Amino acid sequence: MSGLDWSRDGRRATSSTDESSEWRRLDPKMLLVDPIKTLSQFALPFLITLVGLGSQDTSWSLIALPAMVAGAVGIGVLPWLTTRYRITDTQLQVRRGLVQKTTLTAPLDRIRSVDLEASLLRRVLSLTKVEIGTGVDDSRISLDALSVEQGDELRRYLLARRDAGPGSLRDGHSATSSVQVETVAARPPQPADGPSELATIDWAWLRFAPFSLSRLVIVAGAAGVLAQFGENLPFLNSESVGDAWEWVLDQAIALVLGVVAVAALVGWVLISVGGYVIQWWNLRLTREAGNLRLTAGLFTTRSTSVEEKRVRGVQLVEPALLRLVGGAELRALATGVGSGGVTKLLPPSPLEVNRRVGHDVLEASGPLEAALTQHGAAARRRCHARAQWSTAVAAVFATAATIGLDLPWWVPLSVAAVVCAVAVAAGEAAYRQLGHALLPGHLVTASGILLLTRTALERDGIIGWVIRQSLFQRRAGLATLVATTAAGAERVVIRDLDYGRAVALADAATPDVLTPFIA
Repeated sequence: MSGLDWSRDGRRATSSTDESSEWRRLDPKMLLVDPIKTLSQFALPFLITLVGLGSQDTSWSLIALPAMVAGAVGIGVLPWLTTRYRITDTQLQVRRGLVQKTTLTAPLDRIRSVDLEASLLRRVLSLTKVEIGTGVDDSRISLDALSVEQGDELRRYLLARRDAGPGSLRDGHSATSSVQVETVAARPPQPADGPSELATIDWAWLRFAPFSLSRLVIVAGAAGVLAQFGENLPFLNSESVGDAWEWVLDQAIALVLGVVAVAALVGWVLISVGGYVIQWWNLRLTREAGNLRLTAGLFTTRSTSVEEKRVRGVQLVEPALLRLVGGAELRALATGVGSGGVTKLLPPSPLEVNRRVGHDVLEASGPLEAALTQHGAAARRRCHARAQWSTAVAAVFATAATIGLDLPWWVPLSVAAVVCAVAVAAGEAAYRQLGHALLPGHLVTASGILLLTRTALERDGIIGWVIRQSLFQRRAGLATLVATTAAGAERVVIRDLDYGRAVALADAATPDVLTPFIA
């Protein structure tokens, strides 16, 4: 069986007709990466323990610290010693393990994505992590780490072999040829002017960062760490916190609360903007040899490739806060790649930019700004009825609290009235955002209140339909129409559509699927 063999400089490749290709190790500089990574994982718990116990007796640390370093070095050496990989004429194979050995195999024509990731340490050492996806249960084969040149050439070669199929390269050279060829010969043909650029970072987009709540994960994580280890820190023990609270009570409460609010706002702006810069630094979205390639990251640079023929649609997401300032986010719906088939293409950015890039990805104009067909009076009543459940729950709790705490009778009425007014507004907003459209190439649907989502799905990507009716929907003559697909969440839902219109819409979108079942 033939295989591709990289020379030591990583620039040339030769094909051979040996029965088995040579097994290769990862880059030796990986021996510096894993020990440092292991040390960083244990550093925080170790330092917290040192602070908590070291004030009494630090002699134990003279033994623990060298043991920790030695253990980290040992753990870091093992992956390099026990990992081998090779590329045959038809497969990528990776072997791992010392006691329990495993072999991971991916047919070259089943590879769906080849992504590159380089942390700050890897970038300093000119290394990159290669992740190969096959579209099976989101599982990936990782090679950590290769040199930057080898990683990029491996990405190009695997994508070229994926498209060419086993036994041949895109440029027509046989994989079993005995002639030495440059690795670039295995690359897919590029347009004369190179990859086409769909989007690049615009730092004016930073104004949208504070209106995206995705950075709350960082705040929640920091709060969790403080809650778990805070007692071991001298300035966060119960006595120090109690003294601080007494000091607050002795001051002007309004002034203190105002200062805290301003500090929290400034802190949130710094966290959100800093996280935005770190994640989306040097963002580039390009169309390259049949792939959408997204590259971004300050400390950790990630390069994600999505095969265009597997992109079945896009999703335009407008969270409530972003919508207030004219922002949105864009995601691609694809089969076998991304997180659950969803790949984020743009950060929080102007709505018009998201629409333009979305249309470029779809190679169509209109799906993300087309006028939607609303679902009628029965759907509106149902939206309002669902929203009023919150009024009933609030009234029950307010009544229970009034009885238990002996509050005035008007308290539950006031709570119910306020919640009812909010529910009316929410129900009307839910109905106004609910709609669908059938375009020549796409099925478009929109829904949501706090998170408005518009999905444009290729009609060719619809593989089936499900029509559901709850008891209340049947009474109202409504139905939920579900278009099943292999991309994204594997379904696109259109809620509260008249039953007859739901059947007609499904038949119009995919006539060959439903025609035999429609009288």
